Amino acid sequence: MKKISVFLAEGFEEMEALSVVDICRRAQIEVKTVSVTGHKQVMGAHGIAVHADEVYDNINFDEMDGIVLPGGMPGTLNLGAHAGVVEQVKAFASAGKMTAAICAAPSVFANAGILAGKCATVYPGCEAGEGINWTTEPVVRTDNIITGKGPGVAALFALELVSCLQGEAVAAEVKAGLMFA
Repeated sequence: MKKISVFLAEGFEEMEALSVVDICRRAQIEVKTVSVTGHKQVMGAHGIAVHADEVYDNINFDEMDGIVLPGGMPGTLNLGAHAGVVEQVKAFASAGKMTAAICAAPSVFANAGILAGKCATVYPGCEAGEGINWTTEPVVRTDNIITGKGPGVAALFALELVSCLQGEAVAAEVKAGLMFA
């Protein structure tokens, strides 16, 4: 079974994190929500408290097939300020493992230097870094790096993660079950 970690920092965007968790679990992907705060309870950007599965220091990232950074403010800033998150972003990207971020969080990827020369999308106004082809597409996949534009495309972003890890057929099956128009 494929395994991913979804990082949760204070002020994360709830739709982006929980859509990924829900849709990936429907696709039989083992999802661990990982608090980077040191505490299992993490408060989202809109006042929704989430009980993470585990805290950052207790995860063996070598066992993971991918990592996901939801956006939100100040969640994105908190993820970018966490040395361990940045270290994992670089490690997963260089190992060719799925490295995904949505909304403002692709700016963490840009600051980590993993988007240079690549196409990516980000919440408007959060573009950062040099040599990145920022697009206005809802979801962009360049090799093992997946970026999403914002909360309104969270389900499409999650389905792209499923496609990356489980294949197009599984993604299509999950999509059909979600009753997309």
